[in-house]
Amino acid sequence: MIPGVAPKPATPPVASVPQPRHMFVLGAGFVGRYVSERLLTQGWQVSGTCTSAAKKRELEMLGMNASVFDATEKSNLENVHSLQQATHLLISIPPVPRIGDPLLNLNEDLKGILSHGNLEWLCYLSSTSVYGDCGGALVDEDHTVNPKSESAKLRHKAEKGWLSLVDDLNLSAFIFRLGGIYGPGRSALDTLAKSKSLSQRQKLRESKQYTARIHVADIYQAILASMSMRCARKIFNVVDDDPAPRAEVFAFARSLIEMRYPDLITESPGVNSTESDFQERIVPAEKRVSNARLKKELGVKLLHPTYRSGLQCILDSWQAESQLSDRNR
Repeated sequence: MIPGVAPKPATPPVASVPQPRHMFVLGAGFVGRYVSERLLTQGWQVSGTCTSAAKKRELEMLGMNASVFDATEKSNLENVHSLQQATHLLISIPPVPRIGDPLLNLNEDLKGILSHGNLEWLCYLSSTSVYGDCGGALVDEDHTVNPKSESAKLRHKAEKGWLSLVDDLNLSAFIFRLGGIYGPGRSALDTLAKSKSLSQRQKLRESKQYTARIHVADIYQAILASMSMRCARKIFNVVDDDPAPRAEVFAFARSLIEMRYPDLITESPGVNSTESDFQERIVPAEKRVSNARLKKELGVKLLHPTYRSGLQCILDSWQAESQLSDRNR
């Protein structure tokens, strides 16, 4: 210190500005849209891709920054500028038959965008089908995968591809192996109410003794919980507690409708034998999928631990929507 000269005041530390949370959804379909709508209400910025201009307009009306991305054609991600600004990335585009994951085919483009961006969290939505047929045994995430169908093999290949892609990136990466997804607008109740014909695939699955499933609200719960978990790589089964057979679920759905809307169901849905996307033989895949890790490590308390709770909630929402519609007339 120089005598007679007052010391300069210490420079206060510059407060770091928290980075705005920005979710990018690759494939804003049933799950992606559900997640996006709820994050938007929580103040997130949300961007995503869809498959048509009409869907793009719908997403933009929700408040999303949407882009059309055709996963079945050779394309690139250069026009998806928001991806580089995203802090969180949810991948919800299924593999394409005989092609695989269309995004991983753009490996270099994708890795360049992710490595030079703001990404801190990534989650790939996979399927419990990767376990194959386990003879009804209880399987957890450490169980050997043994995919049999083409779609299951492509799912497992995509899991490995995404983990490999981010191998040297400093972010949290998760694989969620989902059971059969249901929720508002997509459930046994909706199939019966609309008198829709069951697809060949759905009809053949009715013979299964065990069917893993998960309500979309619980997928959203798991996504939120994983965001606070810092880890290198982690796989979670995201399923409910009751792998009941489809026939049991449809019987319960029918009983719910008949009690509240006795004139709604006119006939039992038949089989749509002209389904164009029925391309592969249904292979045996009996297994009971454990969700113990989901509960223990992510702390998820299922909103709908069984299909009964989930279907009842969907039916209640019908009544609420009907009452709201009546008041607005």
